Amino acid sequence: MKASMKFSPEVQERAVRMVTEAQGQHDSQWAAIVSIAAKIGCTAETLRRWVRQAQPRQRAARGADDG
Repeated sequence: MKASMKFSPEVQERAVRMVTEAQGQHDSQWAAIVSIAAKIGCTAETLRRWVRQAQPRQRAARGADDG
């Protein structure tokens, strides 16, 4: 069974934005993810999943939807 949701959607969205903003300060997206995950108290893998799930929404918001 799935564990109860610990982080609100707002926190998840903010964490994804933080990763996007921090990528230029790190050698890779993974390094940014590890750094931000430690700050918000989730695992890097959890944050990586949030980032991957947000990518199609971000592309659509920019008008670059491949659809």
